[in-house]
Amino acid sequence: MDPRGKLLLAALCLAGGAVALSGCDSARSALGMEKQAPDEFSVVTRAPLTMPPDYGLRPPAPGADRPQDQNPRSQAREILLGSTAAGPGDPAAEAVAAGKFSKGEAAILNHAGALSPDPAIRQTVNREATALVDADKSMFDKLLFWQKPEPPGTVVDPAKEAQRLREASALGKSPADGKVPQIERKERGWLEGIF
Repeated sequence: MDPRGKLLLAALCLAGGAVALSGCDSARSALGMEKQAPDEFSVVTRAPLTMPPDYGLRPPAPGADRPQDQNPRSQAREILLGSTAAGPGDPAAEAVAAGKFSKGEAAILNHAGALSPDPAIRQTVNREATALVDADKSMFDKLLFWQKPEPPGTVVDPAKEAQRLREASALGKSPADGKVPQIERKERGWLEGIF
């Protein structure tokens, strides 16, 4: 065999051996062909180095109580009942005095804000929902429904209403008696206002 054939045969054997070894897990890791993921148990997170938000902090006095050290029982009581004692005008104390709830139930409901609800919550919800609906109009809706919508409600005919009130007053009837005259809006066509 000539030297070229031997060299070609050696290269083919070497390539075949490399292909055969690449299928083995130990050979793959030895050759560096395997992905090396970090061990999730040996990774430690470190807080970034930042300045504290309160620059006026001073070291505690020697022998003074540490504010972050609390009894677990007092922590649980503070979470469930709140840190303030019931005073006059406290909705939790009023609910317990009325016999509606036990002290624990009243404290939980008071902490959640359920004993002193906002009287104008319906108006707040309606205002927020209207703002969301208006903000959600897409470009397609603006192109399809391009006409300005009619204002909500009914329009009272002022001349006819004044006449009706005068007649009711002359006859001695209540102003609430009778039908209120309204201005009827006509239906607009799809293409009305373009041309």
